[in-house]
Amino acid sequence: MAKHSPSTLVEMRHLSFGYGDRLILDDISLSIPRGKVTALMGASGGGKTTVLRLIGGQIKAQKGQTLFDGQDITLMNQADLYTARRRMGMLFQFGALFADLSVFENVAFPLREHSDLPEALIRDVVLMKLNAVGLRGARDLKPSDLSGGMARRVALARAIALDPELVMYDEPFAGLDPISLGTAARLIRELNDAMGLTSIFVSHDLEQTFAIADQVIILANGKIAVQGTPQEVRSSTDPLVYQYVHALPDGPVHFHYPGPTMAQDFGAELAS
Repeated sequence: MAKHSPSTLVEMRHLSFGYGDRLILDDISLSIPRGKVTALMGASGGGKTTVLRLIGGQIKAQKGQTLFDGQDITLMNQADLYTARRRMGMLFQFGALFADLSVFENVAFPLREHSDLPEALIRDVVLMKLNAVGLRGARDLKPSDLSGGMARRVALARAIALDPELVMYDEPFAGLDPISLGTAARLIRELNDAMGLTSIFVSHDLEQTFAIADQVIILANGKIAVQGTPQEVRSSTDPLVYQYVHALPDGPVHFHYPGPTMAQDFGAELAS
């Protein structure tokens, strides 16, 4: 068995996962370096969010290993899994804030659930986390009072409330205007460096992703098409990676879904 490297926080080794007969990830191996920002990219349905769920232990692979700090998530009992999850933060797509709680109470929620801190200290921690995302003044607002970008930033404050080692972001840029998108990208990079985090985010936005990521992993057809720095990915000559990076409508990923030929479907009509 390969030895775990201290410079790697998350690692997948020859991992396969599928739903029923549908294989999503096919014998993939990847590593997430400690203290860096890693982006997961690829076509929709390619397994990016599945990778996050495997790391969090929400689902288990049929084959292979998912290592978090050298420990196999797949083999953990419930108590050990909960202990590992306390070292992780998660920003769900579109925030997933509790609609009936204020901004303050949303960020305080994990602190109350997973710590014995006194209320005075919880208040200070919550306000510091909100200040880090620029929303200390919005503490009393409800999620319905927030814009999409503000809601995503509150969700980020909640994700870092327990000072995790790893933060995972599921499409943090989806549905944001250019200003909010740029703000979200800058926060991911700045918080990662300021707090000594390791960050993994799923994204389809090439410009912002390549601007802030240390490493980019592109998934395709159940495999890893490429794994490297943004510059290495841009320079890849792999046809599928080239199509994805340059947003070409046709290539290895075809515009037309496989089916009968035009002649087979319309042959009689065309002949007449």
